[in-house]
Order: sequence, then structure tokens, then C-alpha cells
Amino acid sequence: MLEEAVTRDAASNDQSSSHIVEMPSASRRSILLGGSLAAIGVAAGLGAPLGSRSNGGLSSASAQGAPAAAPKVPQPFDFPGKDKGLALLGDRPLVAETPESLLDDDTTPIAKFFIRNNGQLPEEAKDADAWSLKIEGEVDKPLTLTLGELKKRFTAHSFRMVLECGGNGRSFYQPAARGNQWTNGGAGCAEWTGVRLADVLKAAGLKDSAKFTGHFGADPHLSGDTTKDAISRGMPIEKALEPHSLIVWAMNGEPLPHIHGGPLRLVVPGWPASLSSKWLNRILVRATPHDGQGMGGTSYRVPTVPLVPGSNADGKINFTDLTSMPVRAIITAPANGTRLPAAARDVSLRGAAWAGDHEVANVEVSSDGGQRWHTMTLAKPKNRYDWVRWTGSLKLPSEGYFELWVKATDSRGVAQPHVATNWNPQGYGSNPMHRIAVLVG
Repeated sequence: MLEEAVTRDAASNDQSSSHIVEMPSASRRSILLGGSLAAIGVAAGLGAPLGSRSNGGLSSASAQGAPAAAPKVPQPFDFPGKDKGLALLGDRPLVAETPESLLDDDTTPIAKFFIRNNGQLPEEAKDADAWSLKIEGEVDKPLTLTLGELKKRFTAHSFRMVLECGGNGRSFYQPAARGNQWTNGGAGCAEWTGVRLADVLKAAGLKDSAKFTGHFGADPHLSGDTTKDAISRGMPIEKALEPHSLIVWAMNGEPLPHIHGGPLRLVVPGWPASLSSKWLNRILVRATPHDGQGMGGTSYRVPTVPLVPGSNADGKINFTDLTSMPVRAIITAPANGTRLPAAARDVSLRGAAWAGDHEVANVEVSSDGGQRWHTMTLAKPKNRYDWVRWTGSLKLPSEGYFELWVKATDSRGVAQPHVATNWNPQGYGSNPMHRIAVLVG
């Protein structure tokens, strides 16, 4: 029966013998592998190791992320210059995530980098070097600089750094939170080239009253209302003055693509990517916290007092801005649903881990739901805010269905939880352990 189930599954999906099925994401809510690994597990007498979603929100990896209602298959993604394996989460605004197995490069290629827009796409600049940026507010000398002038006047720096959507992992919350239902694919690690935001702010002469920033971009509001910003977020001046906070014009050594905010954007590493304003044209230095679109209420904010999941909160009390992103690790190889030969016992693994403002201290993998953990080997990051690539192997005890879990721990000793914690209405800060399903034999 097991052999017949595998054969039927592979034939119906026109797959090679190395994978039972190939899906766009290793943990999509589309019921990865068409539910086939879960079915095979039952047929083999293994059962579903983690039960159903009603069991504390846990499910088998082959169905991880599936909603309570009928599962949705990710929509096909087709955008110029982008890998067709990305999963489309929304088209107004355009949002697409990268399956974990496509994040297997040390430096994420532009073609595989996730997309998160908040408004309409602005008109593409005909002359990138003529693009202008204003610095004003609590400064002694307001500046208007073209991109060409930024390049000539300030020293350029290049860093490989993670950019991560504040809602990454949102789909793992139960009950569902509002917004795009990201799994782990709202993140990527590119090499960014530009000038330090600190150098530009200091050239404008920060006043003693300069305590916060507000960022503005050229992307029109979805409604088309020219009086509204698509998004306009800000941060404490201390984060703005960090040496890795950049105004960038290049990505992986190429001119910054239009879809990623070109010709000019902010990159504020470690914090939600909503701060890394695309199509940047204005920075307002403020004495008080910014009050633009995407600030206040429950926008990019998390509870300071845990909420009952599903609560209707307005964010006016017991909420704070999401700053440093939580620790997260992913398995990038093997892909979810990989079928291994019957003789395979030592499984080679690799992946990535990152931890917001903090460092990754440890990455561990388990094949028995966390009863026993095996430490992986960490590569040295290129610079601060680079992700940590990890490798290792795991010895499986027999043939059959296995779920491989990965857990990262940061430099404070904070580890990923088994399930998403600190539920909030808009689903920020969800970082449960990533897991994949493999079938041996």
C-alpha cells in the first residue's frame, strides 16, 4: 500500500523519484506535498506525529500552515526578473515570498528576493542619478541631494544584511491574524551598497532636539489619493545613526531594481523592513515619534502584556513598536517532501539563521519533535546583520516518515518556540521552529 501511494503521488504530479511532489514552498498553507506525506505516514502506520491543527495549533510538516478552512494553493508567480518559484501572497499591493528551499544561497540573488509593496508602483526614474532626497526637520542645514551627489560627497559602504518583513511567520498564528499570510519567506540576505544614513544626517547638522526620524517614499497610496502616503514609518535617532543603517542604490553589485525601491531606498537591518523605505525621497528629523502611515495603533506593534489569542485590541495601551526581529532558523536543504533512498541514514542538512539586532549563538536540529537535539556547525558571517549559514548531518534510525525540526538560539539565550507566541491582531513577531518532512525508502 505504501509503495502504491508513493507511485500514484509521483505519477500524478509528474515528479522525479527524488521528490514526492514539488511545491513552491517548504511550509506553505497549501498542504505541502498535497498532503501525500501525511497520507503515507498513516498508511505506513506512523500516523501524523503532531496531530491536527486543533491540537494546540500543531500539525504535521506536510500540512504545516494549512488554514482551518479549505487549503489554498499558492498562485503562480510571474514577474520580470523574478524566479517563478516565489509564492504570490497578494497582487494589490504586490507581495510575494520566497520558499525556504530557494533561500539556499549565501547571498540571496535578486531573482529570489521577496517582494513587499505597500502602495502602487511609482513611475520608474529615467535618470537615476538625478533622483533627489530631502533631509529636513530638526536639522541646522536642510539638504536636498541628488543620488549623484550622494555618491560623490559621501563614502560608500557595502554590507551583506538580512532584510525581513515584520509580518514574517504570520501564518503560524492561531487564530489567524490580519495581513499577508507569510510563512518563513519574507526575508532575504543581499549585499547592499550605499552611504551611511548617519553621515548624511550629520552633514545636515542634527539639533539637540533630533530624537526620531520619519521616512517618505514616492510610491502612491493604493487608493490613488495624493494626500496619503502608502507607508511612512520612522525610528529612534539611535538606530538611524547605527553604522549599518544605509541609504542604498545598489543590490548585489547591480543598480537597485525598481521593484526593490530603486533608485534609492533605506536599509535598516535587524528591524522590520517597513522601516527600510523604498523609492526614498524625504527624511524628516523629528523631536517626537513619527506619526505617519504605519505608526501607532497595532501597526508594527506587539503587546507588552500577552493577549488572549483572537482578542480585539486597538493598540492604545500595553503595546510597543516592534524593533529587533526575533531569532529564526530555516532549513534550506533538503527541501520539504524530499524522498531519500532506503539506505539513507545520515542526512546532510544546511540552512540559515538570523536574530535581529542580536547574534546567532546556536542552531540545533531534531528528528523526534525536540526530544533530542543535535548541534549544527555555524559559518562566520561577513559582517553584523549578515545571516549565519549552518550545516550538519543527522542520523535517522530507520526507513519511514520523519519531520526534521530546526531551532536557533540568540546571544541572549532566547530560543525559537515550538509554536508562535505573543499573538497580536496583525501577526508580528511570529518565529516558531521551522520543520520539513522527508521520506526514507
